[in-house]
Amino acid sequence: MDKDKKGNSSFFSPLIDLMHDQYIKYVPSYGNSFFFTIGIYLLELFVILAISGMIMLIFGPYWWDTTAIGTFFRSLHLWAAEAFVTLMFIHLFVNFSTSAFRKKKLVWMIGSVLLLLVLLEFAFGIGVQGGLLSQWNDKAGADLWNGMGLGFWVNPLNQGAVLGWHVAIIPILLILLMFMHYSLVKKDGLSTPYRKDIPYKMVKADHKKMYRRMIYIFIIVLVFAFVFSSPYIAPLTISQAANSNPSGVATTLLQEFNFSSGTATYLDSIDPYTFSTRAVYFTVPYYTYVNLENKTNELSIFFNESPSQQKAQFMQAYNYFSNNGSISSAMNSQNPLIIATASLTKMAESGEYQLVVQNESSSGLDETYVLRFLYDTGALTTAATHYGLRTAQWGMLKVGAPPWSIEYWLIPYDALEIATSNISWWNDLENGLVAISIFFILMLFPFIPYLNKLPDKLKMYKLFWNKYTNPEMRKKK
Repeated sequence: MDKDKKGNSSFFSPLIDLMHDQYIKYVPSYGNSFFFTIGIYLLELFVILAISGMIMLIFGPYWWDTTAIGTFFRSLHLWAAEAFVTLMFIHLFVNFSTSAFRKKKLVWMIGSVLLLLVLLEFAFGIGVQGGLLSQWNDKAGADLWNGMGLGFWVNPLNQGAVLGWHVAIIPILLILLMFMHYSLVKKDGLSTPYRKDIPYKMVKADHKKMYRRMIYIFIIVLVFAFVFSSPYIAPLTISQAANSNPSGVATTLLQEFNFSSGTATYLDSIDPYTFSTRAVYFTVPYYTYVNLENKTNELSIFFNESPSQQKAQFMQAYNYFSNNGSISSAMNSQNPLIIATASLTKMAESGEYQLVVQNESSSGLDETYVLRFLYDTGALTTAATHYGLRTAQWGMLKVGAPPWSIEYWLIPYDALEIATSNISWWNDLENGLVAISIFFILMLFPFIPYLNKLPDKLKMYKLFWNKYTNPEMRKKK
């Protein structure tokens, strides 16, 4: 193949020239230091995330959750995401400390939206990973979205919808905003100091040093992926819950039947679960059981009785199972509701019940019915407690069982949830409003009088404009 004068393949020359056209050619004296070149490392990590994510999508959840090579790619994806978020916070802190927002207000605002989208992307990624971790985080996320009144649009319990947000909607928004963000920076160059006492001169951008750092970052992510494998805890099933605590599941079935369960009474500013818990968890599965097993329809017998008889039989059934009544003995009861409940419990133990409940949803990827039932039984909370995933234990911080797998940026939000947990009128809506308010303050920070001068008053610029980052300051000294 012919070579051009630079020794590059003529086939790739147009692509290489296009890349060179996107370079920022000249930067202030400090512009070649690590802290002022973070943007390109974020782009590198975004590419790693995109490639590893596409490979994972090709082979599917079973591959990335259970095979060695799949686990590696899941780990690579996780640590690239952790590095991406970490560098975004550092990038934000650098621009905050040096008051870069003074000259580039729109760039700051776009960057703030990018940060929010990246955090949502990370959360949705945990939601589609699979396993108990996803189940608990999806449930916690559903409470937050529902509390904010957005449960109709974003339901983390619907894996199909979450996958769509994670692999399509948010990535497209990120690409568009990243392009806008970089284009604005490239148009005017890196921000120069707003203070006249910070010496600098314009120098050539050191792209070779930048590329070396990109290699180092890639190696670090690879090492973390090998050493700290992304954890996987198998998902909790209704069968496991029924076999470990059959009377507890039977009691929950009766609570679904008389609309007293956590899901049936769920009201968090809005009512996102408008389905009938009696139909979803009791009557439909039971009629399916009767038809498949050709059994006597005990539920029809129960419904044909008088209201007073139904009430008495319900209380008898509830007292029986809530006092750890035997499921086997219940099959010989004279109370039709006890027999129906015991039949469903045995159906749950075999695994058939979850299949029926899952098939009632409009999509096989929508796990709303299954996860809400597991939460109602208390089994999901018990399992989450075992692995330290509960919010009361700083649980939403965890992205897995090992102690190192945390979402440290959620510490303030989790602290807020813990601090307000005993306030009766304070719930997910208030927590969400606080989080949204902080985001808007961050996004509009350049326009807020007095507050926007805080970094300068605290002389935070000295953290990044000093003799170690700026050659001109060394010369001056």
